[in-house]
Amino acid sequence: MFTRPWPTVFAVCVLLAASSALAQLPGGDGSPGVSTAMLKLFGTNNAFTARADVQVVDGGKVEQLRTPMAFAALDVRLRVEIDMAQIRGKNLPPAAVAGLKQLGMDRVVSLLRPDKQALFILYPNAQSYVHLPFTKEEIAADKNLKVEKTALARETVAGHPCVKNQVVVRSGTNIVLAATTWNAGDLKDFPVQIATRENDMTSIMRFDQIQFVRPDAKQFEPPAGFKRFNNAQSLVLARSAKVPHGTSGSIK
Repeated sequence: MFTRPWPTVFAVCVLLAASSALAQLPGGDGSPGVSTAMLKLFGTNNAFTARADVQVVDGGKVEQLRTPMAFAALDVRLRVEIDMAQIRGKNLPPAAVAGLKQLGMDRVVSLLRPDKQALFILYPNAQSYVHLPFTKEEIAADKNLKVEKTALARETVAGHPCVKNQVVVRSGTNIVLAATTWNAGDLKDFPVQIATRENDMTSIMRFDQIQFVRPDAKQFEPPAGFKRFNNAQSLVLARSAKVPHGTSGSIK
């Protein structure tokens, strides 16, 4: 007889889908996919909104994952939003996204707040968020971040004349992030394309709809009324406990 392992099943779905998507961002210093080191790649562009098409390919140039993301930056704050239903992944089980939607966790918003020494992961449809404080090591590393940029070539990307750069972000002598960026001269040197590599996987972020505006500061705060959790597992268990056995609908 089939017993009810709903929390376990949904926990696997949530963590697999979220890590597969968000981990493709050039995180660098330990935060899952969104980090202070990543902010350094945007140079002096500290107030903007943009869309990104994120593609992950293997060593044979075969696409493994693709998803759109929405970005917004304000001073040292960064917001990244993803709709899990839009992820296309070669090895991403369909049940993962279905499980997320049922839990109300299919929309994920990451709020990087170096000024508060924390990363907030929001789930708007669940009216909940996870508070992830920076570790002592991350705080120490962030205080000493330095950027080294080396011009490699001039190329045109999406119609923009760009300088292709090798960028290394260091904390002391330690490399926390290495990337190749294509900085557009007609867009204030904004990196319209960013590529990072880990093992035999290459992640490519292509930006468009770039607007140099100051987003509303409220977008970088967990909304009032959202329930706080200290880790994703606790949130998943709390949400899955509300799913009626044998149903396929989402939690209301």
